[in-house]
Amino acid sequence: MSATRRVTSRLDLFVEGFSARLLELGYTSGTVRNMLKEVGRLGGWMEQRDLQASQLSKDAIDGFICARRSSGCRRAPTVRAFAPLLQYLDSLDVLAPTVAPSTPVDDLVGRYKDWLVVERGLAVPTVHRYEVLARRFLDERAHAATGRFVEDLAGSDVVGFLVRECARLNVGAAKGRVAELRSLLRFLYLTGSTTLPLATAVPPVAGWRDTRVPLGIAARDVQLLLDSCDLSSPDGIRDFAILTLVARLGLRSAEVARLELGDIDWRAGEIAVRGKARRQDRMPLPSDVGEALACYLSDGRPTVPIRQVFLALKAPTRAIRPDLVSDVTRRACDRAGVPRVGAHRLRHALATELLWRGSTLAEVSQILRHRDLATTAVYAKVDLVSLRSVAPPWPGAAS
Repeated sequence: MSATRRVTSRLDLFVEGFSARLLELGYTSGTVRNMLKEVGRLGGWMEQRDLQASQLSKDAIDGFICARRSSGCRRAPTVRAFAPLLQYLDSLDVLAPTVAPSTPVDDLVGRYKDWLVVERGLAVPTVHRYEVLARRFLDERAHAATGRFVEDLAGSDVVGFLVRECARLNVGAAKGRVAELRSLLRFLYLTGSTTLPLATAVPPVAGWRDTRVPLGIAARDVQLLLDSCDLSSPDGIRDFAILTLVARLGLRSAEVARLELGDIDWRAGEIAVRGKARRQDRMPLPSDVGEALACYLSDGRPTVPIRQVFLALKAPTRAIRPDLVSDVTRRACDRAGVPRVGAHRLRHALATELLWRGSTLAEVSQILRHRDLATTAVYAKVDLVSLRSVAPPWPGAAS
């Protein structure tokens, strides 16, 4: 790889290690060659300007790209193309630490995150969601108010923000915003940042539980999704294993993404599921699910030191994100020629199929790992045959 270098470069010392790291991350040799060419050009530019490797930053790279474009280069790389290089140099502690100036909002959000983790014990994805809303609310207040942007907070400010925020959301998402904002306001009151318990000023969102019939898809359509996967290709093998876990065990997208190699107990025929609120459940591993996982682990998964079972197909090699599970489901819908649905719809389909086969709500609740049987009770609406048997005749109906 080092043969691609043409000029003396301030980055020569790191080329071999960076090349090895790129190959470990799953980049092809051709891609690595092209990336190293750009690294060589960047290093030469740094040499001309007497910049050391420790001085490399996004701003410096942006200057290099501007210089390339000014010289007439039509295919100059982007700052994002150098992200792997910056990550590699940062892992070696080469880059000078950059300390962004802290703002009052940064300090407050930092303390809020610690409170969510330590006092409330929330999971990382939940903490991130609460943090995003908190930062948006506090940034808006900091720009609209004076230095006392928290101390002078009033109920009208809370209501005004929530009305603007919820104007573009459906009922479910709006209820989530209400919960997130109440959490922030409760923190501000408990820590003495506000003198009033403004969480009580957050208006509820109109909406009633259990008013909808859960939507699923027919069992034959679920089978069509599974049959659409090309088991002769690595991506088809992976997608088949993902869809099998969701369709046969009812796993949530986040649970599929969190699944680790050690969570599969092949001898006991069990699988550990990392669910909501740091809860872990053990479930039987049906033979068809086990076969799909074994096929993926032996023929579709690259051998890399990553504990998560399912990995992204494109470099850099990394664990999948939860939203990819629904992407896989939608692509399978397109291949199978059925209307597009997300992964959670397969979970509904499993519950519906179990009820139609005679399972009780308690049994379905155990499979779906609901903490409250009332959550499962909504599926009683799809058992139309049983509902008709207990429904009284309509007044005035013909006998």
